[in-house]
Amino acid sequence: MILKQFKTPGLAHFSYLIGAGEDAAVIDPQLDLEQYLNAAQEEGVVIRHIFETHRNEDFVTGAKKLAEATGAKVWHGPNPAGEIAYAETVGEGAEVEIGQLKLKTLLTPGHTDDSISIAIYDSEYPDGAVGVFTGDALFIGDVGRTDFYEGQEEEKAGLLFDSLQKLLALGDQAILYPAHGAGSVCGSGMAAREFSTIGHERANNPRLQLGRETFIKAKAGEHHYQPPYFELMERLNLEGGHEVFSPVQVPMLSLSALKEASPDVVLDVRDPTSHLGGHIAGSLCLPVGMIAAFGGWFLKEETRIGLVAESADQARNAARHLCRIGFTNIVGAATGVLGMASGGADTDFIATADTGAIASRVNQSPENWILLDVRSKEEFGSGHIEGATHAYVGEVLEKPEDYVSDKGITVMCGSGARASLAASALKAAGQKGVDVYVGSIGAWQSAGKPVVTG
Repeated sequence: MILKQFKTPGLAHFSYLIGAGEDAAVIDPQLDLEQYLNAAQEEGVVIRHIFETHRNEDFVTGAKKLAEATGAKVWHGPNPAGEIAYAETVGEGAEVEIGQLKLKTLLTPGHTDDSISIAIYDSEYPDGAVGVFTGDALFIGDVGRTDFYEGQEEEKAGLLFDSLQKLLALGDQAILYPAHGAGSVCGSGMAAREFSTIGHERANNPRLQLGRETFIKAKAGEHHYQPPYFELMERLNLEGGHEVFSPVQVPMLSLSALKEASPDVVLDVRDPTSHLGGHIAGSLCLPVGMIAAFGGWFLKEETRIGLVAESADQARNAARHLCRIGFTNIVGAATGVLGMASGGADTDFIATADTGAIASRVNQSPENWILLDVRSKEEFGSGHIEGATHAYVGEVLEKPEDYVSDKGITVMCGSGARASLAASALKAAGQKGVDVYVGSIGAWQSAGKPVVTG
């Protein structure tokens, strides 16, 4: 048996190639098709089948494009939201044979209505399933979110509980192959491990220790954020994605040429400290590694995007991340902010503040200062600086004008990274007197400063 896992950085997404004999299947492909094609060629197998465990909300599917490149059939679970234009519907107990392997479909709704899992059986190991692709139903250390259907949270939580029992019935020996790992927006408590079994999760996954009613109550009470781009993903993934896929071509331009291209937004994809220290005026801080998590809060399908990067490779990497989440209208990229500045480009910076400065401001209780904490609701509730105002970073990015004030604003988060994004959006929206608390709550607590909860 051949089984390869492919990790997509930023999205914390896992896809898989499984094969035996001369045939193979791909599970949950995204747009970087070459990785699956190259792996199949290296292993001497032909991709005959493509399974989607559900209609993903956080990235553009690569299933249609991969099917066009290989001639493979695409299988998708029953989807009440609409016809999956590029796939055939697969039901409970459907089987596909790949060499000595048998892939058997289980309907596992709850995260989404169309969610399926695929159990793996190997004739060389007859004692039950050897593994299972669980999609977003069961993760390592967590289970899928159930908040995508407004007003139906308890119903979907109940469906997910029942689906999990179906997965547990496969037996403790089955190896777990989820669609996401730690850092994904599709769950909040995933462990930073890449290997588990049904048995380990049965014994250690906190959600699997709950009875049905307690589970439903717990899931219905969860709070998750839904970036606006999720709606775009839902539409694209019904249709089969978009026409742009890797390798992504990014025109490398001078700053003047980039300006002439008239992008709607210029994204500074360098690290946050570089942006704070000096950036092209009006650009937004969005480091490459944070594009997947936060780009979808403020970018639109039609947004014409310009990039500022350290290098052409960094710009191309950023473009890949953007394309994976549906934003393909990239007009070009410019590199070398210092060179741009020396050439007379209009540059700016964002000031920083340290723990001493923040403590002084807190103690003085200034009337003309706002401490804006942009961590998640859960992070804020677990401990924050007294007097701080809370607004999630995604919400600030979506509508920064709602947070602009005639008071000075210091933005903070866990370390300063998310705060840098929010501060750049506020500055671009016209906020005067904005700075970033470098180190943020981590630095505050390391200094022994008090926090309040709730």
